[in-house]
Amino acid sequence: MLGKKERLRTDVLIIGGGTAGCYAALTIGKASDAHIIVAEKAHIKRSGCLAAGVNAINCYILPNRTVQDYVDYATKDAEGIVRDDLLRTMCERVNGTVHELERLGLVILKDDQGNYVARGNRNIKINGENIKPILASAVESLKNCQVINQLVITDYIVRDNRIYGAVGFHKETGTIYEIEATYVICATGGASGVYKPNNPGFSRHKMWYSPFNTGAGYAMGILQGAEMTTLEMRFIALRCKDTIAPTGTIAQGVGAKQINGLGENYESVYGITTSQRVYGTVQEQVEGRGPCYLGTKGISPDQEQDLLKAYLNMAPSQTLRWVERGQGPATENVEIEGTEPYIVGGHTASGYWVDTHRETTITNLFAAGDVAGGAPQKYVTGALAEGEIAGDEIVRRYQEQGETPSVENETWYKEAIDAIVKRYTSQMGADGGAGISRTNDSNLPAHMSDSSVVVRTNDDSAQTSANNSAILVGIHDTSTLAHIEAKEQRLQNIMDVYAGGISQAYKYTEESLDIAKSKLQALAKDIEQLEANTLHELSYLYELRDRIVVAQALVAHLGGRKETRWHSFGEHGDYPNCSDEGLVYVNSVYKDGEFQVFQRPLVEKGDTYEHTN
Repeated sequence: MLGKKERLRTDVLIIGGGTAGCYAALTIGKASDAHIIVAEKAHIKRSGCLAAGVNAINCYILPNRTVQDYVDYATKDAEGIVRDDLLRTMCERVNGTVHELERLGLVILKDDQGNYVARGNRNIKINGENIKPILASAVESLKNCQVINQLVITDYIVRDNRIYGAVGFHKETGTIYEIEATYVICATGGASGVYKPNNPGFSRHKMWYSPFNTGAGYAMGILQGAEMTTLEMRFIALRCKDTIAPTGTIAQGVGAKQINGLGENYESVYGITTSQRVYGTVQEQVEGRGPCYLGTKGISPDQEQDLLKAYLNMAPSQTLRWVERGQGPATENVEIEGTEPYIVGGHTASGYWVDTHRETTITNLFAAGDVAGGAPQKYVTGALAEGEIAGDEIVRRYQEQGETPSVENETWYKEAIDAIVKRYTSQMGADGGAGISRTNDSNLPAHMSDSSVVVRTNDDSAQTSANNSAILVGIHDTSTLAHIEAKEQRLQNIMDVYAGGISQAYKYTEESLDIAKSKLQALAKDIEQLEANTLHELSYLYELRDRIVVAQALVAHLGGRKETRWHSFGEHGDYPNCSDEGLVYVNSVYKDGEFQVFQRPLVEKGDTYEHTN
């Protein structure tokens, strides 16, 4: 149940203890005496996209390469819709973050001469199963940093476009945390679970991107009027079928080409940018030349062993599949498919509109990593670099401005906190969740005998259903998770059918987007009626809220780009071609209940954008 309210005052609040959040904390903690709070909704040791580890650093400037080489690569892959200034400032720092990780204990593979072992033109090999615990331990050792695990941050506190902190609740104790902060860094990651996955039903959270990254950081910013950019550049990963294991290790490790069911190499037909690789696979399937594969058949025994070991490190299900079938990649090609779309600024350019210091359009609110827009292909080291960039700017301001006066006693501040606490109480029932009636009726289905949720209706009757059909049961008792799953699947079905999901070969139209907008509005109103009975259920409700907000913003952005600049990533059926007029950023601000979508000119090569421009 909801417990006491605890007030904290800090110089810096970092929301999200993943890759970017950890490195931001390290940057600030080592360079200043500023007090830092890291709010992590899971546990910092194994949270975020690095929770299970990683087997390569995919953004590293090799000795025979330059920063400009990487900027050019990322720009080409995104068909020109990038922030050149963000890519440059990121790439200038990525090698330094690798060296710092190695100093902290990360194992980086080296050759006989002591050089990093490269994989392709931009990658180096690592033994990264413990990369997240390494980062977490370093953060936990900081004297001026407090890590609060299991803390779900739900709302920013913003006035006159300036942030003053955030509010959340602890999933285990029920403590409501009011955290006043001079500076806030959002490092919560991108959004998964918005679309119906290619492994639906029981396996719907078996996906490419972390299922626990639910778009919370995006949603909190959107609801407070932060400017967002390029959400329409969705990311769709090309993966091994069923296991959703990475394909890049195969493509780069053994030089495997994409081939169709006829054995034809189709890469040269469609191109080799990230979106083109997905699009080519989809088109070959649609036109009857599937299934599609990575052509590994015939690779050497040593190459096969290397792949088995590599996937055991980062995607064990793929190695287990090979072993269980008794058919390894040397004797059988690896079938591939596209995933559902995600919103993730680490691979595409989706996220907050930021300046070169990674400050958002809300003063003193910074964004780093997957949640920050404009700089695609950042991967692990790019997220680290953005955490460092934001941290450096906060240290500079902290040292120049010193301690700022508290707003604790300001009337508007008290009212903002009280409104959020009142909402929590309402969502947990009128008595904070303690008095929702239960039943011990053994004749009820098993799923209705434990945690409960009330669906408020105009006549105050209780409704329950796992499939959205209303069944009046006359008691305030049903399965919260069943309701949330039903609403989540409804969200995913809406996006799949009307906003370019897998079932539509990633295509959408003006008409379908209008339908999606209407259905999402109805769904958003629907979930306002849910009342959770446990703290975990309350956290699930907020995750669903956040996904719906992100979905609404995405639909607005998809409609705002009147072209198909990236096949599959943004496949507009009414505008199937790329347009010169499309060389702009599509941005949005949520105001008065509507998304205002507009365009900004590109930041040209060598130029710099700041919010004062």
